[in-house]
Amino acid sequence: MASTGPPQSLKRSDTSLTREGDQLIITPLGAGNEVGRSCFDCGIHPAYSGMAALPYFDEIDPSTIDVLLVTHFHLDHAASLPYFLEKTTFKGPVFMTLATKAIYTLLLSDYVKVSKVSVEDMLYDEQDILRSMDKIEVIDFHQTLEVNGIRFWCYTAGHVLGAAMFMVDIAGVRVIYTGDYSREEDCHLRPAEIPQFSPDICIIESTYGVQLHQPRNMREKCFIDGVPNECMAVYQTYINTSALKCIENFNDVGPSVVMASPSGLQSGLSRQPFEIWCSDKKNACVIPGNVVEGTLTKTIINEPKEVTLMNGITASLNMHNTKIISPKNCQSVEMYFNYEKRLAEKTPEVGETVSGLLVKKTFAYQIMPLDDLHVFSQLSTENISQRITIAYTGSFGVLEHRLKQILESVESLPDEESKGPAFRVHERLTVKYESEKHISLHWRSDPISDMVSDSVVALVLNISRDIPKVVVESEEATKTEEENNKKAEKVIHALLVSLFGDVKFGENGKLVISVDGNVAHLDKQSGNVESENEGLKKERVRVAFQRIQNAV
Repeated sequence: MASTGPPQSLKRSDTSLTREGDQLIITPLGAGNEVGRSCFDCGIHPAYSGMAALPYFDEIDPSTIDVLLVTHFHLDHAASLPYFLEKTTFKGPVFMTLATKAIYTLLLSDYVKVSKVSVEDMLYDEQDILRSMDKIEVIDFHQTLEVNGIRFWCYTAGHVLGAAMFMVDIAGVRVIYTGDYSREEDCHLRPAEIPQFSPDICIIESTYGVQLHQPRNMREKCFIDGVPNECMAVYQTYINTSALKCIENFNDVGPSVVMASPSGLQSGLSRQPFEIWCSDKKNACVIPGNVVEGTLTKTIINEPKEVTLMNGITASLNMHNTKIISPKNCQSVEMYFNYEKRLAEKTPEVGETVSGLLVKKTFAYQIMPLDDLHVFSQLSTENISQRITIAYTGSFGVLEHRLKQILESVESLPDEESKGPAFRVHERLTVKYESEKHISLHWRSDPISDMVSDSVVALVLNISRDIPKVVVESEEATKTEEENNKKAEKVIHALLVSLFGDVKFGENGKLVISVDGNVAHLDKQSGNVESENEGLKKERVRVAFQRIQNAV
């Protein structure tokens, strides 16, 4: 129900909002608590004639309207369109489906011919209808268009040929207007689709919400017997847009809807299922009409995290709450949206680092965490699992030992978990023993894990390489200390090359290591590192050299 007076408010949270950009106002100029002259389309009232049949166009400035969307061709949804296009200051585009446009001109031409009104009361003539046809643009189902930053697309609505439900995205807030729709499939029409994206606001046609219709076979017979030849020609033209398959049996099982009183959820039948279902996010609570202060309904409108049950126990509130508002004509409904509250726990301070994805959405840029990307945009994320097999004939235990000496974190995995010998590197990469000649590396792709895998591959290939080759000499074959040092230097140099790439011999026996444009000078004797980049000096070159030296 709707009451007269100040605009009603529907808030997503109880936080105080002051930014004008967060406010969305919806004002019906027709079809508010009445049948006919739908203002979300552009229809007339069937019970009135002349100017009285029009929506309340004098309440708006038509020149400020960005776009007009028409769901289907019925008079109460489309019959004032020629007047609005030809006799007002509206200059924006008009969109409808191809089938709706084809029948629109036939239906409105017939409407003009059979209207029993005086010339003065005539809203428009056939010439106005023909001129309006040139201004109507066509949209296909699921086609996304954008006008002045307003994105919209449409779904099949059933009801009549070409009928569409429009989803409109304004600054990230999704509003769906259903128009007339039907969820029952006929032999000549596809049923209304369920949108793949959940809308923030649903503006729904409810004229026959409590009516029982005739059985489908009776309605189809009336349809076939009563459709004029010209309309049948349109159906034959656009026959491919409808699913011409009859459903013989429909197994109605699955989710349920419970309608119960009292609406305030104080006690009784409505309170009992609420307490059972309130903690499951798959459930929803639909609240019709106004809410009264002091009731549980008023409490859950503000979306608290917890509610107190009748037995005094506190339960989490995870279910969705939906408030239904039926405003009268020219009565505005204000709604507030504050997505930033859901994207961050607190507003960042000046100079504070913020991490996330930068996404451009029509009017603004937003920083989103990966987990919220599919919720607040039409984008999605995917994980890529990678696997590589490397030839390795050495001991798997020796390989693990070598990597533990060079890398920071190498942890053995139990055989039950990995189904064979394996170890994990930096909690990102798993190395598995496959056979006497092969090992395999497994990781979930991201920039850091990819770098870890590259390092491990380089180290494994270097260990397997014949030259330079580390050989455990017997005491009898022990060479001089000078020869051992030369061999160790070759091994250290090869391992540094595998880690950093550009490693050259510099002055005084020092090694010159270049990484991403930064240069470090390594003294092989003392292990000291000189570099203008402290991170490169301390965290990478010095630590890597010490571990390689210990391993060698």
